[in-house]
Amino acid sequence: MTKIKICGLSRVEDIQAANALKPDYIGFVFAKSPRQVTLQQAIALKHLLHPSIKAVGVFVKETVDNIADIAEKGCIDLIQLHGDESREFCRKLRKSTDKPIIKAIRVKDAASLKELQTYDCDYFLLDAFSAKAFGGVGKSFDYNFLKDAEIPKPFFMAGGLGTDNVQAVIAKINPYGVDISGGVETNKKKDPGKMAKIIQMVRKGDKNND
Repeated sequence: MTKIKICGLSRVEDIQAANALKPDYIGFVFAKSPRQVTLQQAIALKHLLHPSIKAVGVFVKETVDNIADIAEKGCIDLIQLHGDESREFCRKLRKSTDKPIIKAIRVKDAASLKELQTYDCDYFLLDAFSAKAFGGVGKSFDYNFLKDAEIPKPFFMAGGLGTDNVQAVIAKINPYGVDISGGVETNKKKDPGKMAKIIQMVRKGDKNND
């Protein structure tokens, strides 16, 4: 079954919607973003989150020590590195925490997907490259780049996913999971109705492909 991650939750009502809909993962964005949360907010929201849903902490240009410290506060279950963190950074982080690591790869061209096996992580997240921001721009990339790529770890697909394309992307790419943020928002806030619709579509698509 395709895993579903709803990223950028920041309010109590977002958590309430997630608890009702049961995505596999939700994301707390600690990086500078309209969806950013503080450590205190993340702790409070995680306390309200249903235990079956895993919380992912999203970081960009953060230090190993700060990430590891937040990871030990009990507010996240996985770490997502969504910047241009190096392979050495991933190795250092691995030694500092036992939390699973998701490394985002910003796909600009086929070369972006070379030598992925050299990253010490548990999952990849494939997002569209943007010169303006490290993700969250609602932009997709050319999935043909994946045709000859060797992706050595389970991976999430991200970037511009919504009700208009998520089923087609899953059918074509067959990812471990999908990461959705702006595609379930109205006026830059999570919309429970859109969350429900896209989760239903993903689950329905999985059943049809059984």
